[in-house]
Amino acid sequence: MSFPVADGLDAAAMPEDRHAGELRPLDRRYRHVIRIETGLVLLPVLIAASGIELALVTKEILSEHGPLIALALALSAFILVFLPQRRWRRWGYSDADEQLRVARGWMFRTDTIVPFKRIQHIDVGEGPIERLFGLASLTVHTAGTHNSVVTLPGLARADAEAMRDAMRLHIRREAE
Repeated sequence: MSFPVADGLDAAAMPEDRHAGELRPLDRRYRHVIRIETGLVLLPVLIAASGIELALVTKEILSEHGPLIALALALSAFILVFLPQRRWRRWGYSDADEQLRVARGWMFRTDTIVPFKRIQHIDVGEGPIERLFGLASLTVHTAGTHNSVVTLPGLARADAEAMRDAMRLHIRREAE
């Protein structure tokens, strides 16, 4: 079973190591979610850099304000511009052949396949930032301990619900 590709998806943006048509990308709006979450992580770093620079100027180790903050701002800007796109491009998923396949990562690549018959329950969740962009995460729980929870973020809310319902129907048919 396969679901339609949501608006805003760009199959041409898939990483080179994926076969064409094999994995679908996450919704393009997820890049904004990654960018906001990354910015929230970088904010304390910028505050700390400001505090350290103020302390260094006060103790006259630095002669003027600006160099440490400028370096922290430049690094943060670089991370905010390039990291979200790169992280988004490294995710892909497929729900064909009665299994969910989730691939992610670049240096440390993870490719997880969960047969529908192994699924115990399915969650669709959304945080406040995802909700702002109309996105949700699909979380699949299986029996076992290692990789018993597989999360697929960055799906349009309607697509996540459609995948959940289709998997639930498959699980119900298997139980009968």
